[in-house]
Amino acid sequence: MAKRKRLMPARPGFLDGAPGAAAPILPRAPIAQVAGDTATAAAFEEVAGELGRARDEGRLVLRLERAAIRTDHLIRDRVAVDRDALDALKQSLSSRGQQAPVEVAALGGGAYGLISGWRRLLALEELSRETGEPGFDTVLALVRRPADQAEAYLAMVEENEIRADLSFYERARIVLKAVEAGVYDSDKQALQSLFPAVSYSRRSKIKSFLPLVAAFDAVLRHPARIGERMGLALSKALEADPALADRLAADLAALDPATPEAEAAAL
Repeated sequence: MAKRKRLMPARPGFLDGAPGAAAPILPRAPIAQVAGDTATAAAFEEVAGELGRARDEGRLVLRLERAAIRTDHLIRDRVAVDRDALDALKQSLSSRGQQAPVEVAALGGGAYGLISGWRRLLALEELSRETGEPGFDTVLALVRRPADQAEAYLAMVEENEIRADLSFYERARIVLKAVEAGVYDSDKQALQSLFPAVSYSRRSKIKSFLPLVAAFDAVLRHPARIGERMGLALSKALEADPALADRLAADLAALDPATPEAEAAAL
């Protein structure tokens, strides 16, 4: 009787590469996992796209180096600083941090031009100098993309009109300075463009201060102290006596000390 041969398991790799051998079966990711990965990638792309749009549209608050922001990008409309108000702002920034971002325009090369928020920037600069704390060397900002200089000036004026009322002199001054800078072709165009929501009578008063700015801006040290009544009276006096401008300018230049009270008395 013939002996039966014992069956042995095939040697590892014996069938590898053999003709007709089936390809190895690789593990496949479950359909649910593939769908989940796709959804996650789409969600990230959507979030990244929305952040990009928010930045481009000036809706994303950024933290910028204060030194990278140029305050001379626009001619400022505010000529006087209320010390008490600035100290109150510094106290708020010191205790609560910056609550409202400034507005800037990208100038390229990592530089930004200030549109609005000059007082906040000044307060941060003083706090940095007084305390040495590095937190005051950065500023929260919205990067705007104004279509042109006229739109940038309008944004600056509107922000100050809302946050802190400007004097008539300061309003008139930014009108003249914007015309001098070539942003507008005429005083009338500048008045209507910079103060579109202001009533006709109020805009007329701003216009009345234009001769004062033209005559005395180089010699006045406290122009924001000129009230509405005094300004309108001076405007009428200049219209009646054109030579008054030179005489009064000489008197103002000779004031020593040129305190607000002495300047008001001369006017």
